[in-house]
Amino acid sequence: MKPDVTVTVIVYNDAARLPRAVESVRRQTHANIEILISDDHSTDETPEVARHLASQDPRILHLRLPQNSGGCSAPRNRALDIARAPYAMFLDSDDELTDNAVELLLSAHREREIDFAMGAVVRIREDSGRRTKWMPHLVAERRTVIGVESEPRLLFEHLSTSKMYARAFLDRYDLRFPEGIHYEDQLFSTQAYCLAKEFTIIPEPVYRWHIEPYAATEAASISNQRHKLDNVRDRVHVQRLIDDFLVESGHGCLREDKDYKFLKHDFRMYAGDLPYRDEEWLSSFADITTPYLETLSPAAYARLPRMERVVLQLVRERRFSEARLAARGLGRAVAPRQVTPDAEGHLYWGEGIPTSTWARRELDVSDLELDTRPFRSAQFRHEITELTRGPGASIDLTIRTYDPGLRLPVGPHRAGLLITPGRQRLKVPFRLTPVRPGVYEGHVHLDLATAPVPHHGFAGVRHPLLRIEHQGQPHTAVLLAPLSFPPLTTRINYHTSTAPHRVTIEAEGRGPGRLQIRWQPVGVTARLVRPAVRRVARPRVRRAVRLMRSALR
Repeated sequence: MKPDVTVTVIVYNDAARLPRAVESVRRQTHANIEILISDDHSTDETPEVARHLASQDPRILHLRLPQNSGGCSAPRNRALDIARAPYAMFLDSDDELTDNAVELLLSAHREREIDFAMGAVVRIREDSGRRTKWMPHLVAERRTVIGVESEPRLLFEHLSTSKMYARAFLDRYDLRFPEGIHYEDQLFSTQAYCLAKEFTIIPEPVYRWHIEPYAATEAASISNQRHKLDNVRDRVHVQRLIDDFLVESGHGCLREDKDYKFLKHDFRMYAGDLPYRDEEWLSSFADITTPYLETLSPAAYARLPRMERVVLQLVRERRFSEARLAARGLGRAVAPRQVTPDAEGHLYWGEGIPTSTWARRELDVSDLELDTRPFRSAQFRHEITELTRGPGASIDLTIRTYDPGLRLPVGPHRAGLLITPGRQRLKVPFRLTPVRPGVYEGHVHLDLATAPVPHHGFAGVRHPLLRIEHQGQPHTAVLLAPLSFPPLTTRINYHTSTAPHRVTIEAEGRGPGRLQIRWQPVGVTARLVRPAVRRVARPRVRRAVRLMRSALR
């Protein structure tokens, strides 16, 4: 019997995770499917694992490429060459389909004649297990889109794996993945959006995208290899291919939306990493990106949050040390260290007034309302300038607070460091004293042995917050750590040695680089107490306890 859907599982040197991906396809509620394992000439045990899986289920075929292509495109394209079904889906070996993904998407195709159907993607962090929807606002409601021009924001959802394609649609336009480059999904998906007459969106999850943010460099996914300059070149190259396609296909009206997507999504990912890059890398990064940035629509820049525009401009001007400072505030409402006013009252990032009209427009931070917004949402910048180890499990911090909006009157101010390892909070009070207008400094002695860790222990990471009080109003913000200080680790025996923990103090290692404290139970707390508490905390056990309490009343 001819299969209804072909699901291609691409794999390269991923023998350990391949069975999980394939099993997610085998257990689909719609069983009449073909499963193609397309192996990009793996050199580990993947071929043996693939052959074993194929021997277990007649629906599984194993395709092995004669040589490694170095990307995702070739294994997908070779699978399309031999796929037998009228509908096609793609799955990466480190991810999974939801159990009813095929049924849901195939149903959308059978309801009306469409070119592809797409569903929601759930991102699962391997380090924490946290689950979030990818681009949830784009898949919030079921609908059929007639022409992507009616919803250009969908260009942000560029994954090829969240969709089921009509094979006739792919063949009609000879739509295949571009080989020899990374970020092939972005070009392929843009082409699919533009060429499709109609496509249906369903809100149900169809794909589980597993994220390993701390994977070893050699095992990291392509999107997590942003430290490689070839990664940057590939991403810019794909953008140029997309631009050419939009013009050639008569979809030039989408250029502003596509440019905005690049700035807001693609460049933004690199921007968050800038604090951790050295001058040589930043110089090469600017060489690669600046020529392309200069071709983008000014209207796309204008749609960005202010601080993202500041980072972009500082990179374009090769002011790399300032770009690092600005990047540490992205998404965290962290103020600049310094602003400069002009005669008309406009405030500009940093020291000095920009000389060009474009630079003045991009570095104008007046819309941050540094001097007028309510105190609770005011913007300050709190940086640790010195961190030294004290006696026992204590550390001494020197903290500098920048107040470019001059919200704090001259004089000392009450402040506190807040940490919550568990349900109770540790507050360490200190004073911020003025150094010069808009700059304050304080010293904190933090003894982690006094942290209110629960008796059953605490396993997790906390980022201390800094709170300022002014005229009875509190303001709480993140605390930025020196990125270069080595981690400090100590053992703390909480609750008179009945709850021992290994505690590490470090810089966050990504994003803004907040001060980070990591608790890890050890000894009997890790072996016995924590597992027992987790068993008691299970929903069934909690329900049973509630029933017993009700019966005894």
